[in-house]
Amino acid sequence: MRWLVDWRSSVSLLGTVIKYLALSMTIPLFIAMFYQEDVWVFLLSILVTVGLGFTLERLEPEPDLGPREALVVVSLAWLGAAIIGTIPYLLAGYGTASTLAHPVNAFFESTSGFTTTGATVMGEISLDRHSHALLMWRQLTQWLGGMGIIVLMIAILPELSVNGAQLMSSEAPGPELQKLTPKIAETARALWLVYFGFTVLYILLLYGLHVAGLAPNMDLYNAVAHGFTTLPTGGFSPQADSIAAFSAAVQWVVIPFMVVAGVNFALFWRVLQGEARAIVRDSEFRTYAGAIAVLIAVLSVVLFRGAAPVLEIGGATEGVTENTLRQAAFQIGSLMNSTGYATSDFAHWDTNAQMILLFTMFIGGSAGSTGGGIKVIRWLIILKTVRRELFVAANPDTVRPVRLANRTVDEDAIKGIFAFTLMYLMLFAVAAVLLALDSARIGYDLTALEAISASLATLGNIGPGFGSLGPFGSYLEFSNVSKLLMVFLMWVGRLEIVPVLALFVTGLER
Repeated sequence: MRWLVDWRSSVSLLGTVIKYLALSMTIPLFIAMFYQEDVWVFLLSILVTVGLGFTLERLEPEPDLGPREALVVVSLAWLGAAIIGTIPYLLAGYGTASTLAHPVNAFFESTSGFTTTGATVMGEISLDRHSHALLMWRQLTQWLGGMGIIVLMIAILPELSVNGAQLMSSEAPGPELQKLTPKIAETARALWLVYFGFTVLYILLLYGLHVAGLAPNMDLYNAVAHGFTTLPTGGFSPQADSIAAFSAAVQWVVIPFMVVAGVNFALFWRVLQGEARAIVRDSEFRTYAGAIAVLIAVLSVVLFRGAAPVLEIGGATEGVTENTLRQAAFQIGSLMNSTGYATSDFAHWDTNAQMILLFTMFIGGSAGSTGGGIKVIRWLIILKTVRRELFVAANPDTVRPVRLANRTVDEDAIKGIFAFTLMYLMLFAVAAVLLALDSARIGYDLTALEAISASLATLGNIGPGFGSLGPFGSYLEFSNVSKLLMVFLMWVGRLEIVPVLALFVTGLER
């Protein structure tokens, strides 16, 4: 039996990624110094991370990266980032009653952060116990994971840009990678530039509402914290009530940015390059925007017919029509793009409304966006392929290719999309059954809908589920076995299954 993968090269490049990940910890370190909280936590975390990174990097001074090694690097980089992310949680929780003092809980929270899932084991009491710096680290993990850790490293590290195309194709969300510039490192920088620009604009708008007196509690800290988790469609918030803790004006500002986060960022780059109509000509964007509009309209009607469930947490009853439309638009925008924010506890909505939300969770954002799920482009090609097969069944002598935006879709690409979707649905179904069985084993009363939503919310990197797992609930009551299963789901879901599962079939040869 021999190895088919150069593990030393892969682990060496993982060390490079980990080493530079320590730089991101300087942001919460500065916040810790400002508030005089947990300074030692982040100083020690930085030292441990840098030391581990240098150690792994020395395994292979001149790493050689092939297609298999790219799969290993990408998969291990996300797993390694999640492990590194637990260090501040464990240090801050050491000797306390914090839920994050337990390694499995800390690993769950960190993985949920970097994969931009937004599922949490922290409740209102747990959030209040932690420092501004630690909560900002929690937010920052989602921003780093949004556009992609590997994409960021390719943008800033010359040694990774040499094999950047292989790495980015393994990490990029969606069935294909769009190369925007002649050099892959420039493409990575272009994507991060658009991502950074939207984040800054969003933070300025949120803080502007505070300055204008329209959002008294949206101070600079909260504006930055939510800026770090909206564009990556993450959903973490330092507030236990999520976006429901803020005014209606804030909620209306959040909605379009959640929608933007689900759009292919390559389209925005083309607009900046002078192709003003690139977005409206894109068939995936038109389908995405149309699906959102239809779902908002349907959910608004369902909610308006039973207006009581859509009232805000504070009991506000102003403008039932405006409130209903806002709640519908917010929840559809949040769940379709896997953001996970909430302005209302939809776990208490009626069955019709919950079924609409469950359907929305299956769609996902666009390829090349920060949204999770199966992705609109895949559903679009699946529907076109089904239509083609029905036509050919009635007209056996006809050859009819699947076309998208006046381009013929390659048959191998269609097979890949069907294979991915089948793996996604099978993994989702098996995981839901395992979560239900394990919950029954420990005596945790988990309903079928909650088990289904837990599996879908973690595999699709969505975050909240239904029932006790709703937007203001938590995953704390699951057993450690179930939490580790959901960590696996979040990991493979962020990398869209194939890079991780491929490791188990290409790693060695007999």
